Amino acid sequence: MLQDNRKDLDAERRKPLLERLLKEIGRDNPDLYYRSTSEIAQLIAAHIERGATLHPEERALVQGLSPRDIAVVLSLH
Repeated sequence: MLQDNRKDLDAERRKPLLERLLKEIGRDNPDLYYRSTSEIAQLIAAHIERGATLHPEERALVQGLSPRDIAVVLSLH
């Protein structure tokens, strides 16, 4: 049960973090509005791989996320 709570907490913290990273890449890519969620997710994954400025806790939250995982998180309301 404690592990389930941890996963829920991580999921809640992951979405705002990915939205912040989206804003960061949006500065260099003004046409993001016209791109698909999968393309945006790939750009975010690449941004993370290139060494986006993240605290160790934030890096742990996104470590191991595939572009598909990122797309799913971004599409959730």
